[in-house]
This record gives sequence, C-alpha cells and structure tokens, in this order.
Amino acid sequence: MALDKAAVAHIAALARIRFTEAELEPLAYELSHILTWVEQLNEVDTSGVAPMASAAVTSLPMRNDEVTDGGCREDILGNAPRTARGFFVVPKVVE
Repeated sequence: MALDKAAVAHIAALARIRFTEAELEPLAYELSHILTWVEQLNEVDTSGVAPMASAAVTSLPMRNDEVTDGGCREDILGNAPRTARGFFVVPKVVE
C-alpha cells in the first residue's frame, strides 16, 4: 500500500502530530515500506499456530483473592504533598 504526502498529512492531523512539508515525503516513503512489510506478514499461513504471549511456557502463581489495604498506607501517603485523616488532599476541580 503506497501512501502519498496528502495521506500522511491527514494521518498526522488525526494524530495531532505536526510535520513540516519537507518531512512528509520521507515519512510517506518509510510508512509505505512498513505497510508493504505488514502486507507480506498477512500472507503467512498461521492457521495451525496457537496464539502466545511468550516463547517460554510458564504459568503464573495463583493467590487467594482477598481484599487488603496493602499494609503500607503510611508509605503511600508519605508521597503526597498533603494528606488529611488518612486520605490524599486534592484541589477542588468542580465548583
């Protein structure tokens, strides 16, 4: 799929990214090559391949689903600029 400068300018506007006119042509060339590579990947038959998140087969340790306070309330509140009665104090945003 080939992209031209107008398409790249439109995509940049949608993403709210500002490019100069001189940057659009090399970017269009580079993005076109990336899309061509992705099209080549779509041609690969992956019907017999199971989806995976990692090359190593591991299982995550399970723990009981219990509600706790984490045991470090004072450490967490110590990072705040202001606290009151065990809570973060934030500025009022709705009047």
